[in-house]
Amino acid sequence: MEHLFLFGLCALVALYGDKGVLSQAPSYGERGSDLGIQVFQQVAQSKPQENVVFSPHGVASILGMLLPGAHGETRKQMLNALRYKKNGPYKMLKKLHKTLTAKSNQDTVMIANGMFSQKGFPMEEMFVATNKANFQCESRSLNFSNPDAAADEINEWVNNKTKGHIPSLIKADMLDAALTRLVTVNSIYFKGSWKSRFQPENTKMRPFNGGDGKVYKVPMMSQLSVFNIGMATTPQGLKYKVIELPYQGDTISMLIVLPSEEDMPLSRVIPHISTATVQSWTKLMHMRKVRLLIPKFTVDAEVDLKAPLSALGLTDMFSQDKADFRHLCAEPVHVSKALQKAKTIVNEDGTKAAAATTAILLARSSPPWVTVDRPFLFLIRHNQTGTIIFMGQINRP
Repeated sequence: MEHLFLFGLCALVALYGDKGVLSQAPSYGERGSDLGIQVFQQVAQSKPQENVVFSPHGVASILGMLLPGAHGETRKQMLNALRYKKNGPYKMLKKLHKTLTAKSNQDTVMIANGMFSQKGFPMEEMFVATNKANFQCESRSLNFSNPDAAADEINEWVNNKTKGHIPSLIKADMLDAALTRLVTVNSIYFKGSWKSRFQPENTKMRPFNGGDGKVYKVPMMSQLSVFNIGMATTPQGLKYKVIELPYQGDTISMLIVLPSEEDMPLSRVIPHISTATVQSWTKLMHMRKVRLLIPKFTVDAEVDLKAPLSALGLTDMFSQDKADFRHLCAEPVHVSKALQKAKTIVNEDGTKAAAATTAILLARSSPPWVTVDRPFLFLIRHNQTGTIIFMGQINRP
């Protein structure tokens, strides 16, 4: 049987050498997630009709790993974009990593970080030690003068860490045989089981109004249960529904965002999303019994992070002339490539419904139907820290 919810993500950064609005302060998980959400918004804007899946936390993790090596304006741009405090965010990042991968949700979230450096490339000991302490980061030496073998080894590592869901992250032609010094990789694997399971026999083919204006028949899961549901409004007055589907253990939830008006494009809601928006939903939502219909879907996507991060002010790290990573190594290096791959599978699987839910299923009243039958946004949120692990837009399941 398929797992209910599998997420694999990988982010890659290759370094090249040179030849010559909350009342309370946002958590570090929310700060990093906000930068990732801004990247997602740019990608979604450029692909309004496509399915996109992305990890805001994955972007923050990669930048968090490079941060101890950065200096001067390069470091300043990174801290500004992430809204981290100047003096050592590492204690907080270490705590965040520990919380996300805690034993209470060990079967759910696995985060693996790795640094693959050119053999003989002298990285600063402090940089390596900081990343090992904060992110349990593995370090390995490779020979980039053989790009095929180096790419194979990195891809094998990623494949193992994502349980085979992302078998390939990089291609050999991304690695410059003469200039590549370091490849930094973050991978996130998420497997969740619904707290209240969808019974496979209730899944039926139903119409879904795609983002391209066409109607598609898709397998639509269905269950009668109690969900946390609310109605929110953008600053422009556009209304949208928010539905929370908790996973077993209640540490992580999926939030589904659906425009209220059938003809309102999802692209008008996405720019309004931030971790502050997500936190505001908790006050608007109430438990109510509904028949929920949502499509099964599998989506994977690759995102080149260079343009969106540059647009958000992170320009120096990509510049051969301006990048300053002197705390990483004495040799001048810059980021040549920043890439993320993510995959999501959503289906009925999960734990058996709890006794209370079974009683609800037998209730005679006919509750309202909530049907997710047009483009929607989903977010996977770690509730305690507010970290957005994954998010995506689905235009066609």
